[in-house]
Amino acid sequence: MLTKLQDHNDPMKFRAYSTPFAHILCTIWLHLRLVCNLIVPALPYTELVTQQDNKGETTMGPFPHDAPKATINDANPAGTDGFEFVEFAHPEPEKLDSLFRQMGFVPVAKHRDKSITVYRQGDINYLLNSEPNSHASAFIEAHGPCAPAMAWRVVDAQHALKRAVDLGAEEFTGNKSIDAPAVIGIGGSLLYFIDTYGEKGSCYSNEFEWFDEVDPNPKGFGFYYLDHLTHNVIRGNMDTWYKFYHDTFNFREIRYFDITGKMTGLTSRALTSPDGKIRIPINESADDHSQIEEYLREYNGEGIQHIAIATNDIYSGTDLIADAGLEFMPGPPSIYYEKSLERVKDHQEPLDKLRSRGILIDGEGVVGGGETRILLQIFSKTVIGPIFFEFIQRKGDDGFGEGNFKALFESIEEDQINRGVLQSTAE
Repeated sequence: MLTKLQDHNDPMKFRAYSTPFAHILCTIWLHLRLVCNLIVPALPYTELVTQQDNKGETTMGPFPHDAPKATINDANPAGTDGFEFVEFAHPEPEKLDSLFRQMGFVPVAKHRDKSITVYRQGDINYLLNSEPNSHASAFIEAHGPCAPAMAWRVVDAQHALKRAVDLGAEEFTGNKSIDAPAVIGIGGSLLYFIDTYGEKGSCYSNEFEWFDEVDPNPKGFGFYYLDHLTHNVIRGNMDTWYKFYHDTFNFREIRYFDITGKMTGLTSRALTSPDGKIRIPINESADDHSQIEEYLREYNGEGIQHIAIATNDIYSGTDLIADAGLEFMPGPPSIYYEKSLERVKDHQEPLDKLRSRGILIDGEGVVGGGETRILLQIFSKTVIGPIFFEFIQRKGDDGFGEGNFKALFESIEEDQINRGVLQSTAE
């Protein structure tokens, strides 16, 4: 079952902050707005940000490689235990092969009977599915370049499936990428449940052939876990998908954003699983013309907006990515970095390294007792249709770079005005 967004407008009039991704405008407006506290009359906004504090429950962590093994219990009724893979598909699959290699991923295994390849770096797996007459091929027909599935690690896959179906999820029994239980997820994509991982072995061993000439566990460019991925949903569906994750898997809301620009707005609810390893912010537009609506038009429905992978050394990691040819969003002006010590208190990050790479910094900085709470992040351009990638390093900060959130939204709206997608009231 594929969910499509019906668009009665001319689709050629809309681009989901794609090829240019408002890069230059985005960075200039974003960082001047945040760092200099400039008042931009053309783009007034209101914002509400809350953080949920569920006593006795995990919010944002511990992060995957520090977290204890999951168990099935009242707090974690489905036994979730992190991401296993994200699947991608493209009418020209060789473009995904090139893209994954540019991000440090290495092909490590190929399906014995299907045109599916596993790309790996650290503990992150991407599946490239070019199998004809499959769910992925149907997803390409509906969406173009896309992310037709993701997989979660769970304690017991059949238990997770039964719970999901009992609570209203629809089981998928068609042509799967891997022999594992799956239900219909966001926008008709698939959500697989995988219980063979870690000490229990590999879920790929029975169906895939490992490439002898490569390390089955490549370090790649040093990115070693999938930190989060986001969903863009049709207006009015926010509560539907919140209930799906909350009621079925006991996800909790840990961040809430309500941002209004001059003519458009959006709401975002950041959710995390009971084990703290699966994080999914959900974005919904407040009107017909925001960047979320543009994504939905280009993608022809709901789906994954971006995927964030994490490292312990963002400087070397992004250098390797850039050397491999992947383009990042251009960096902000120098004043952003000069003022960063005021915004991110007493941080010790080398300004020249941040500036030369265009890496963004957010967080509280050094807080009472000398604890560091810093998030370093940088974004790619949109590279799989309207989908893009984020590369991050967490130094005690468990947020999503929300210090940049409102200004990023405003900058994209300004780009929409400049492109004629929105009509400025000043004209």
